[in-house]
Amino acid sequence: MTDQLAGTGTLLRLALRRDRVMMPVWILLTTLLVVSMPGSLGSVYATAAERARAAASMNANSSMRALYGPVFGDSLGALTAWRGGVYAAVLAAVMSLVIVVRHTREEEETGRQELLSAAMVGRRAPLTAALLAALAADAAVALLIAGGLAGQGAPGALALGLAVAGTGMLFACTAAIAAQLTESARAAKGITAAALGAAFVLKAAGDAGTQGGRSALTRVSPLGWLENVRAFAAERWWVLLLFAAAVAVQAGAAYVLAGRRDLGMSFLPSRPGPAEGRLGTAGALARRLQRGSVLGWSAAFLTAGVVFGGMADGAADLVGDNDRTREIIERMGGSGGSGGSGVLTDAFLATMAGMFGMVAALYAVASVLRLSGEESGQRAEPLLANAVGRLRWAGGHLAVAFGGSALILLLAGLGLGLGHGRGLGAAIGATLAQLPAVWLIGALAALLYGAVPQYAAAAWAVAGGVLALGWIGPALNLPQGVLNLSPFAHLPRLPGAQALDWTPLLALTALAVALTAAGLGALRHRDMIA
Repeated sequence: MTDQLAGTGTLLRLALRRDRVMMPVWILLTTLLVVSMPGSLGSVYATAAERARAAASMNANSSMRALYGPVFGDSLGALTAWRGGVYAAVLAAVMSLVIVVRHTREEEETGRQELLSAAMVGRRAPLTAALLAALAADAAVALLIAGGLAGQGAPGALALGLAVAGTGMLFACTAAIAAQLTESARAAKGITAAALGAAFVLKAAGDAGTQGGRSALTRVSPLGWLENVRAFAAERWWVLLLFAAAVAVQAGAAYVLAGRRDLGMSFLPSRPGPAEGRLGTAGALARRLQRGSVLGWSAAFLTAGVVFGGMADGAADLVGDNDRTREIIERMGGSGGSGGSGVLTDAFLATMAGMFGMVAALYAVASVLRLSGEESGQRAEPLLANAVGRLRWAGGHLAVAFGGSALILLLAGLGLGLGHGRGLGAAIGATLAQLPAVWLIGALAALLYGAVPQYAAAAWAVAGGVLALGWIGPALNLPQGVLNLSPFAHLPRLPGAQALDWTPLLALTALAVALTAAGLGALRHRDMIA
């Protein structure tokens, strides 16, 4: 067994060096989401009586329970665990799955692992190094959360930090299994992301139907385990054993699978076949390659739209007379006016439309960077060796990226309108108004790929930064100049009473077209990866 772990230390140092930028950014964003909450919530609910009323109101609202889970206490620490715990865990899970897949399946897919394995590297060393890198990142998150919230109560801070880190490690091990099952890094990430989405849906469904996190659906979801740790509210330390058991079982399964397959192979091989009929063009092939991703995002956006649309009418009741909460919602939604329930409902819908737009930017980046994966995996070379030009090849994938963005936002607006029960056209218009900013971020990814392919992954940092600004910026009362760094800050906030201003929409669209053209021009003249 020792021989199979040979070289683990060297591979771990290599992984940490390669992730020396990405990993700290993820860790800080995840931590900031949690440790910034007490100050923000303290300004909203200044007294114990206000916090108690808010907790009772949130627990009585099935939609809020589905979104955030139940509130188990009225302290600032308990409200912080309620408001940020699940979403910090989701960020930790995404960070962990990216780390593990990047240093296992992606290394095999690009051929780098074959070169490393020619040296003294054991069969299970790459998997061990990847899991240790994820463990280091999750441990850092746990320590920073525990330290940042210690003032609210050390036991609760430690429990929340360990629960978030445990969720991250659980999905790191899920990603390790997925990396053994499939030949594609993209598919491995998709499988793990689907498992994470299923965990959220189970938790949401269980919490919506039953108070107190007692539903069977909640209890089978790892995200439900996190809320049942009950940080800052008579902690249930034994729940953390569930995370440890799940990590041990999944890690063991991943190690068994890793020892039973050849390098570069998988248990679910891809299905090769000639590009015939409808796949006779580069554009048709791009659509075929990305259709699974488009369908998955479409289903997720439509479902989420229905859920959030159903919450819209409850926004005014939840806010009540709390001016600070009203200010945050209106600032995120960009609505002005007298502050009545209609204005708050419009502001809530506008906020949700904006969030859909920022998440859609992640889809756009992933879809555009499929070009990089095709090139580095040497699957583009056979196409370009025939009568297929670079612009036609790249244009097919960009059409899927930009067209797919429009489709998923259209479905999100449809879901919002159906869930809300009225204003279907306004809801669709609100989500489609996010398209110019989404296209701009996708165009920036195209420019980076075309001009400096070695830095194309930096587009993820841009999309992540925009999401962080829109997610926590208004709650932290960041200066408007900082919020304006995001292209979404310049879009009209719809639905609302304000008149539609076409100027920023046209300006952002024109800039997106220019950046895309520049990226294609650079791709046309640079060398392809050998």
